Amino acid sequence: MQLDTLTLPDNFIWVNEFEWSPVAQSTERSLTGALVVSEREKSYGRSIVLGDGENSWLPRQQLGELFVLSAPLNHKMPLVLPDGRRFTVIFDRSSGSPLEAYPVHPVSQPSDADFYGVVIRLMTISSG
Repeated sequence: MQLDTLTLPDNFIWVNEFEWSPVAQSTERSLTGALVVSEREKSYGRSIVLGDGENSWLPRQQLGELFVLSAPLNHKMPLVLPDGRRFTVIFDRSSGSPLEAYPVHPVSQPSDADFYGVVIRLMTISSG
């Protein structure tokens, strides 16, 4: 799996792949009391959460590189999944931090080789 310049291990599965609908829907009542339903196809903005933190580990050095990658505003990146699907994504900050990380084995002075459980939150902005 490739996210911009970083190669991620295949254990970073897309955990929320089927928690999305390609259709946006709104409902309201008219003055007569009738239900008015409006639907439109969604263009982009699909959430891609990679990893669950328990089975998706990165060494501290690579986590640092991911953290640096997440810093720029509106940084558009290619995401290539192991099955070849491609997306253009940005980090999803809509619900807080786009990265979640914790040490697998906490130590007071971690080395670059120590592993962290990681969750990466992205959002599609276009396909391909």
